Amino acid sequence: MYISKVDIYNYRLLNKTRISCEKDLSLIIGKNNCGKTSFLSILSKCVGSKNEIGSFDFNDFSTSFQKRLYSVVKGEASFKPEELEGIRVDFYIDYDENDDLTNISTLMLDLDPKNTTVILRFEYVLKNNISKLREDFTNYEAERSSLTSEVAFDKFIKKNHKKYFEFLKYSVLYDYKTERINDSIFKLLDNKDIDISKIIAFNYVSARRNVSNATDLELSALASAYYEKTKNKEENDTTTLKFEKQVDETDKEFDEIYTETFKNLMDKLSKFGGIRKNENVVKVISQIQMSKLLKDNTTVVYDDQSNFLPENYNGLGYLNLFSIIMKIETLMSDFRKDNKQDEQPADINLLFIEEPEAHTHPQMQYVFVKNIKNLLEMGRRIGNGEKAINLQTFMTTHSSHIVAESDFDDIKYFVKEPIGVGFNIISKNLRDLRILYQKEKGLDNNHFKFLKQYLTLNRSEIFFADKIILIEGDTERILLPAMMKKTDQDHNYELPLMSQNISIIEVGNYSEVYSEFVKFIGTKTLIITDIDTYYLSDDVDNNGNIKKNKDGSIKRRETLCRVCEGEFTSNSSLKFYLKDQLESNKGTQKDILVGLTLKEKIVSPFDIIDQEDDKKEGVWKANRDGKVLIVYQTTEVNSEGVEYNARSFEDAFFHINRKLFTELDETEDEKKIKKCAEMFQGLKRVELFFDKTKDSFDLASACVSKKPSLAMDILLNSKSENGNDFINWQVPQYIKEGLEWLQKD
Repeated sequence: MYISKVDIYNYRLLNKTRISCEKDLSLIIGKNNCGKTSFLSILSKCVGSKNEIGSFDFNDFSTSFQKRLYSVVKGEASFKPEELEGIRVDFYIDYDENDDLTNISTLMLDLDPKNTTVILRFEYVLKNNISKLREDFTNYEAERSSLTSEVAFDKFIKKNHKKYFEFLKYSVLYDYKTERINDSIFKLLDNKDIDISKIIAFNYVSARRNVSNATDLELSALASAYYEKTKNKEENDTTTLKFEKQVDETDKEFDEIYTETFKNLMDKLSKFGGIRKNENVVKVISQIQMSKLLKDNTTVVYDDQSNFLPENYNGLGYLNLFSIIMKIETLMSDFRKDNKQDEQPADINLLFIEEPEAHTHPQMQYVFVKNIKNLLEMGRRIGNGEKAINLQTFMTTHSSHIVAESDFDDIKYFVKEPIGVGFNIISKNLRDLRILYQKEKGLDNNHFKFLKQYLTLNRSEIFFADKIILIEGDTERILLPAMMKKTDQDHNYELPLMSQNISIIEVGNYSEVYSEFVKFIGTKTLIITDIDTYYLSDDVDNNGNIKKNKDGSIKRRETLCRVCEGEFTSNSSLKFYLKDQLESNKGTQKDILVGLTLKEKIVSPFDIIDQEDDKKEGVWKANRDGKVLIVYQTTEVNSEGVEYNARSFEDAFFHINRKLFTELDETEDEKKIKKCAEMFQGLKRVELFFDKTKDSFDLASACVSKKPSLAMDILLNSKSENGNDFINWQVPQYIKEGLEWLQKD
């Protein structure tokens, strides 16, 4: 038995959100303020502790519902019969023939054996007294004429909402044939009829852990709690008796007993802490007083082989990690109902771990996520391990390191999307990407496999980025941060590019591989690529003889050339993202690309229906409101007044920055050439820079020996003045335009 889905309506940013749940671990990721903590909060208010259940605040309502309620109370609108008048949460509980159905039998509204899903619904909704609410607010507003109506309503409803809203529990019919909830068939649940805690038990490890407070011994408190939970288990019975008999003995003797008592827990902690031999080892030692037994008389210390140090002397990373593991062990004991022989574990146990990465370095985060599943699996087991509780775990994180070590199919990506007057959170399953790629590229494509491996191994931070830049190669990767800073300096933005959360991904000439992913995450994306022009010429062998095809026709080959000489582009990214423009406009590929404006390079995905086989085909089309911009070299005038359209990045950079390589502090050409070679070791044949018959295309073709070295040389030879950096070279126009577009929201 497990919860397969949770539907949430009108709760904070979760306006209309469906969250699919894995049977074991669901890893929830996303940018800041995208509903991760709200999900934890609503779970607590539905199935949490007694003091949390039903404890709604008016600010828990989504902003769109708050505005809707105000307009209804003011008489400007009215709720439609089918309209939800508050917050709703639906839990989809799936079961099979092996489950004990005793507790959920009350929820069953369909005896068809094929229906193996029940819906447990929670609502915080208006009572049938909207007229009373309207009347009371009218009187309240009349007495406060100095306040605007909106301000008066905000103050009134925040103070009095519990008079007009009520917390309700239902069982609602799930129609397995239509795979939808049938709202017309339901059962109102009373606390006398059903104990929800027997069906779902919920607890969490909050991100707000007290490990940073030097005066609070959080681990020591958790150690005491752990002992209280486990002291009656068989493995600790003997130890408990020893404690009672040895109360008048020395602390040293108690230290040995504590070591035995907490051995199981400490063994687990050592796996997570990455502790080496002779490094600090966490221990629990005795501080017993003659008048008391164990409770409240233990403290956690660190053994540095010669002295015992208090827990708050160790790093926050260790404190945080040990705190999490101790807390999980204690909560698992609660779930198993240890020490409660007259109680059975709940049918479903939900554990929520919030942001475990706090204060920990990347290596420790890797160790944590590698071991967490095993820790939870061990914690599920009851007694000798023959039985186990049903456990589902949710874990939120902002750590790209944790994502990199996680199962791709476990990941839920929360993204905020605008709707009407507010926003809604969409929960996307990364496993669905496989289906999208199969639809786009076919069942046998390797794009998804490559993307999955590349993102998890190298670029997991992309999931947390507000904006993305896809670049071709090493030169752009090394120079782009400097170009972003130069763009900031030129414009003095209120929110500079360098202050934004932008992820730069090197993709080569294969940005189309990322198309479904870019579409999936919906993040604003700049693609920087090359126009890569060529023309077709007769193919010849080494002797200059023309090659022919089998049918006798002359073989043709692609010849790389300047843009002004070209007809086609070899760039697959341009042909993919700008396919619609290339097919719908007249002229050669080169002419069309050169003629496109910046707005025509902003694209969005559209689904086109093939009339013959009725299949959808994803096509990117120009859309000035789109979230993807693809830029490439454009016509640009350099400082000498020469107008030119470059073919590649190096071509464009040399065109507008040739003086960077030639205007050196030497008078003789030979010395200049020598100095240029010393300064720019990523170049070869640097004398060509001083040959005015050679244009930037010639230089890009003949002079670049090591692109990464050239990029580093440019940075090393950059100059600063009056607080501005990189003043002795310019950013190519096409990159500058792209960065200016990306800077905006």
